[in-house]
Amino acid sequence: MMLKSPLHKIHKNLGAKFTEFAGFEMPIYFSSIKDEHLAVRNLWVTGIDAEKLITLTTVEDASRIGNNLSQYTAILREDGTVIDDTIFMHLGKKYMIIPNAGMGEIITKWMNDKAKDYSLKAKVENVSRDYVILAIQGPKSQETLQKLTDTDLMSVKFFGCQYIDIVGVNCIISHTGYTGELGFELQITPTKKAEKLFSKILEAGKEFNIKPIGIGARDTLRLEKCFILAGNEFKGGRTPLEALMSWTINWDHEFIGKDALIKQREKGDYERLTSMECIDKGIPRHGSEIHKDEKKIGVVSSGTLSPCLNKGIAIGYLRPEYREIDNIVDIIIRSKPVRAKVVKPPFVKKDWAQNH
Repeated sequence: MMLKSPLHKIHKNLGAKFTEFAGFEMPIYFSSIKDEHLAVRNLWVTGIDAEKLITLTTVEDASRIGNNLSQYTAILREDGTVIDDTIFMHLGKKYMIIPNAGMGEIITKWMNDKAKDYSLKAKVENVSRDYVILAIQGPKSQETLQKLTDTDLMSVKFFGCQYIDIVGVNCIISHTGYTGELGFELQITPTKKAEKLFSKILEAGKEFNIKPIGIGARDTLRLEKCFILAGNEFKGGRTPLEALMSWTINWDHEFIGKDALIKQREKGDYERLTSMECIDKGIPRHGSEIHKDEKKIGVVSSGTLSPCLNKGIAIGYLRPEYREIDNIVDIIIRSKPVRAKVVKPPFVKKDWAQNH
């Protein structure tokens, strides 16, 4: 039986159409595909060695991330492949980690095992069922939330995080999101308070034509910005170098998987995530083969019809010789080749809406 989020009732009342996602019955859409993401997953890392544990198990040196700041990073296996990409938030003497949906127990066990292996006094607790995450995304997200709190949201810098009171609900706010647009995410506990806050946000955003949206829009939005989806882009075992995440790696500290990454970086001939834009009509999907001169050269890890560009877009792993900008490849869609060209990411630039 699928789990239901604490907001399932209000989603249903808003006319949501549901689908299964990471064990939860989640709204795939309401009335249209727009820009908000709802999910449920949280871990607390506590203890005097919490900072050391995060530094060991991620590609970031947690000592560099000050209080009330968050950081995007990755958790690796010893062979350098990604278990999960994640954001951690530094909140006083403890850290909150936000793994991808369905990864809570896996990451909890992995980090607790490593704390034991390295004799670190730190504990990871999976509190996913105790929190609801609301993502308020889009150009009017700050103005909408500002109506509901006395905290000056201009003081919450990009990737900043802190405790905040919003219409009497104490929660954690972070200046983060999965859409590539201006936005905030709220971590709410106890979960029964989330429905009230959800309704208040919808009321506050009416003048801006706010819309609740589901995971269908979440997927098209993140792909237009070339954001990675763990279940797609890391499937089968991929490293941060292959996934174009080298910018997240702090090489000046020791972390699990570092030796393997150094060897791969020195070798240099690995596949890399590549962005492709369809020239012909067609919608690429996860698993579509990529061909060149009738030879298979890769597979689409994520693909969709871009609502902004009104054309098919895809990302997938290709060897360096096929990644030159404007190189033409064929994506096999319903047994037919659809021409696509390699483009520089992201598909939709930050100022796209201002120019259209």
